[in-house]
Amino acid sequence: MGDSHGPVEVRRSRKRIRTVTAYREGDRTIVAIPARFTRAQEREWVARMLTRLANQERRRRPSDVELASRATELSTRYLGGRAVPASVAWSSNQGRRWGSCTPSDRTIRISDRLRGMPRWVLDYVLLHELVHLLHGGHGPEFWAELEAYPRTARARGFLEGYAFAEEHAANGDGTATPAEDSGADAVEDSAVEVVAEIDADIR
Repeated sequence: MGDSHGPVEVRRSRKRIRTVTAYREGDRTIVAIPARFTRAQEREWVARMLTRLANQERRRRPSDVELASRATELSTRYLGGRAVPASVAWSSNQGRRWGSCTPSDRTIRISDRLRGMPRWVLDYVLLHELVHLLHGGHGPEFWAELEAYPRTARARGFLEGYAFAEEHAANGDGTATPAEDSGADAVEDSAVEVVAEIDADIR
């Protein structure tokens, strides 16, 4: 079976009793169900799990529109709504930067390397670029604005650790991984898995 989710493979397991799991495996979507499911139950749960998986992926990888909406929320919450970007968008050409801001046209670009990272890390980068709409450099006023965000230090440490691990991985020396050196939560795996408990009345 296949649709907009790509090819879907259903795996039945006699060991699986009370859960249904869905995850991506390459370009395929795997839905693991109990062997005892009828064909009707299989159709119902596959559809349900594909929806859950898509919703979870959308939350972890917001669109440009959602990114701009989040930036507006953050500006309102932490900056009194003073930072008003003309546009906020994902970008694949940020190099080693996590984001960039052009105050003259009020545009913000966020590195797509941040896709799938914890929400509080993305929020920090968005806020960092929003503050650049108010302060061009990284002087005391700039950092004073960012102090309003409670996870600033943690997010900076996370990104520094991640960048350090990326650099060592690129050099092939294997001395660090993001989880080992970030000093914060590990980067979530790019794969998303959703698990659901089966209703008690299903026999």
